[in-house]
Amino acid sequence: MGEKIEVISTVTVDHTKDLYKIVDALNRSLKRDDLMFGLALDKEDQSKAVFTIYRT
Repeated sequence: MGEKIEVISTVTVDHTKDLYKIVDALNRSLKRDDLMFGLALDKEDQSKAVFTIYRT
């Protein structure tokens, strides 16, 4: 425990049905570089997605 996760960048983009595939590919290929990627629907506008890059 005690592992700190740092947010490097966050951007809001238009949501598309295949956007999660890009996030999955990034997570699989850059995990060894201590990077993690997240995707969530914008709470205020469901047509937008929030893409976040983390350093673990």
